[in-house]
Amino acid sequence: MPLLPAAVLLLAGCGGGGEGAGADAPAGRALEAEARARALVPDPANLSPVGVFGSDTDSLCALPVAGERGFRIGAGVDYGEGQRCVARGTASGSGRLAIDFGGGCAFDAVQDGTGIRFPAVLPAACDSRCDGRASLAALRVAPLSDAPAEALRSRGPDGKLLCAD
Repeated sequence: MPLLPAAVLLLAGCGGGGEGAGADAPAGRALEAEARARALVPDPANLSPVGVFGSDTDSLCALPVAGERGFRIGAGVDYGEGQRCVARGTASGSGRLAIDFGGGCAFDAVQDGTGIRFPAVLPAACDSRCDGRASLAALRVAPLSDAPAEALRSRGPDGKLLCAD
């Protein structure tokens, strides 16, 4: 049974509950700062939603609004005949995007280095942007291009420009 005491000591050394554990600990903060400095992890304060995002049949585009800090934004979901969503509106922020598609359809989305995510539960007013059983809830799109020209040409499931004025 000499292996049992060694295994217990080994497992005791793997605990994470002590001081210095987690991302809030000095070592965790230093590692996060170094990763941001080397552009391995995006800094949420410097993220821009400008461009085109997509995943399968879901799409999103964003363009800067001239003279303002906000963005024009459009989102589309297309699951086939009679099952689609199209929403156009404005957004502001970085990392956490305050999106307003008008008429009470307003919510915060999250943008990180992997894309943009809508919350799983949206205001009921957002339902009017969809046909059939399609929904904008939990929309998750990855970056495809950060070119404003491509965002300007992006089309929604309705065939119209998604980020048009």
